[in-house]
Formats: sequence, structure tokens, C-alpha cells
Amino acid sequence: MNRARVLIVAVVLILFIAGGGALIFANRHAGQPRTVDVTVTGAKTMSPHTWSANQNDTLTVNIKSDTDGEVHLHGYDIHFDTKAGQTVIQTFKADKSGSYDIEWESTSTPLGQLVVSP
Repeated sequence: MNRARVLIVAVVLILFIAGGGALIFANRHAGQPRTVDVTVTGAKTMSPHTWSANQNDTLTVNIKSDTDGEVHLHGYDIHFDTKAGQTVIQTFKADKSGSYDIEWESTSTPLGQLVVSP
């Protein structure tokens, strides 16, 4: 094989490897859809206590409460205005990693946390 062919093969191989790596990296951070079904009882407890997601996941939260009021997700500043016996649904992109408090707003009662992994 002459030098020109070896150089062309080497360049094509490098481009192929770089392109494959870029596709793998891009898909790794694309995020997945996730759904969390939540029950709030007595404006004091929440099940599940912890919501988990990976950064860039699209999170749909379905909250059912036995009390009228507001569940507040700090850090994302999302408010779930609950009505007793009804389900409130909110969808958002978990674009920030970290741990974020969830509380019953009127009494500042801690209900749990959203944990977003990088």
C-alpha cells in the first residue's frame, strides 16, 4: 500500500471513531421519560418520599392529596396546587443535578426530596 492510501484509511478511521464517540456521548445525556406517582397524606407525609431522576430526564409527577393546598418543589420552583381527591400532573425537564426539597408550602412541612443525578 502506498503512503496516500494509508493516510486516507487512517483519516477515515479517525473520523469514524470520532463520529461514533460523539453519537454515544450525545445519547448518554439525552434523558429518558420518567413518571412518579405521589400520594400526600394530611399535608404531612408523602409517598414516595424521594423522587429520583437523571439530569435531562423528562419527569412527569402525578400528585394526589387528601387535602387542598400546595406542594412546592424547591430549586425548580414548581408548584403543585392540589385539590383533595384529585390528581395534579406536571411535566418538566430535570435539567439541574442535585437534591431539591419538596414541602407543603403553607406550613413549610418537609415532604421529601427530588434527587437528580448527573
